[in-house]
Amino acid sequence: MVERVLAGHVPDPAEISAGRIVLTDGTLVTTWDWASKGTAMFSGRHRDTGFSLQVAATLSGDLLAVSAPVPGSRHDLHAWRQSHFPEAFANREDIGDLGCLGSGMLTARRKPPGRERPGGDKVYNQSIGRLRAAVERTIAHLKDWKILAARYRGPLQAFHLVTRTITALTFYKKGW
Repeated sequence: MVERVLAGHVPDPAEISAGRIVLTDGTLVTTWDWASKGTAMFSGRHRDTGFSLQVAATLSGDLLAVSAPVPGSRHDLHAWRQSHFPEAFANREDIGDLGCLGSGMLTARRKPPGRERPGGDKVYNQSIGRLRAAVERTIAHLKDWKILAARYRGPLQAFHLVTRTITALTFYKKGW
């Protein structure tokens, strides 16, 4: 009910990101579903079960959008493609982490296999990291909500409503 009431406070990501650089990153929200180890909910990277969320923010750390949750076993690039982000942020400068290689976003440069990293790559990667710190702060502020920070113990089918409600409350709090 709260989500429906506040739905009018959630702006269209395509509108509010116009003329801005978009930073995206993924995060895992852990769940209670321990029995699903080895199934769709288990994230091998985090060694835990949960849902993966994609978060978009501006360079100043303002939240632009939160994607629908996908099972934690899915890679960040898959979660990004399943979200509405590719369409909403088309024709914008996007910056992502190394999990977004191949998406067309601006990312850090990998070390070439078997060779040393070129000298300019270190400076380039540091500058990308400094810019991406804003989306990391945005995720940290989203996880100020205890339901996202602690292990989610509610019904797994209702988790998408929880994320939409928290997103709406965050925009309402900011006065969008």
